[in-house]
Amino acid sequence: MEQRSSLDPVPAWVPASGHALRHAGIHFDAVRAIGLLGEQIAYEIMQFTDFQAGPIVRSGIGARSIFFLLPPQTVAAYRWPPGTEALARDRRGAAFVGVPALYGATWPLDWRSRPTAEVPFVDPALLHELTLGVLAQSK
Repeated sequence: MEQRSSLDPVPAWVPASGHALRHAGIHFDAVRAIGLLGEQIAYEIMQFTDFQAGPIVRSGIGARSIFFLLPPQTVAAYRWPPGTEALARDRRGAAFVGVPALYGATWPLDWRSRPTAEVPFVDPALLHELTLGVLAQSK
């Protein structure tokens, strides 16, 4: 699988075609939310950021997870609520996240929101705040 050059405005960890597993905690940290909760959080952060949320990956199989990709070494600064899972490099082991190419056949993964040169990651503080808000509304 071809890697993008470092001069490309898209992060180098985005594959040129298909999809690839990337090590959380190296290229990015991630927060996973499953099913409707993940979709609702993604909707809220996209609305709040005028559709410039940063990278959000959706899996179309299994539990239909949504992965919010954060800057490396940032996920541990927050206490993520039940229904979400923080993925980073830690003593418990390695975590990998599937990342689709920007275009072409990438099933079962796709972008809910793409990374850009201006917004290469989801803002961790905003994601945490909106996640807590979505959970409070669902009670």
